[in-house]
Amino acid sequence: MLASYRSPEGLSVLAPRGWYCLGLYSGGGDTLYVGPQPIDESMIGRSGFAGPMIEISHTFGPNSRRFDVARIIARVFPAYKPSAYKLLEGFDSEMSSLTFGPYPQDALTYKSNRVVEYKTPAQTDGLGTQSSLKKDGSPIAGVAMLVGQTPDLLLLSVRLPSELSGLTSVIIRQLERDAERDGK
Repeated sequence: MLASYRSPEGLSVLAPRGWYCLGLYSGGGDTLYVGPQPIDESMIGRSGFAGPMIEISHTFGPNSRRFDVARIIARVFPAYKPSAYKLLEGFDSEMSSLTFGPYPQDALTYKSNRVVEYKTPAQTDGLGTQSSLKKDGSPIAGVAMLVGQTPDLLLLSVRLPSELSGLTSVIIRQLERDAERDGK
């Protein structure tokens, strides 16, 4: 039922067999989108995706997307609060806009101080909607992981059709195993 999808840069994720994928790379990191329909690149960063979609991104800490990494650290990685501030040194307006503590409706399961699984309920803003997935009538689940010494952020967001929702935990666990094996 599942297949491995891989971007040209080597980012990979399990997803339902027969889906479509699109890998993108920028100086800020790389992202892999996997969905049941051909992926419209114009939706990325504009209106986002409703419906079933899997997005995995590896965002590099010290670059133009440092703000994204700092925001996630502030939300779910309390042990790394100093790292959030360090990433934003010299950007006082961004630093003052950080919100510390989890989104109120998110359910978090800490695997370590660098790995947290999450579930963002349907129609709710949360960690799941910090990707290109926008809120809709289905929940978003995934995992956020700090990797490397910077730290960088690995963020997986998964929203499957209800008949495939049982595969979500398999997809998340495989990414966690892959990251551990690869030393991320």
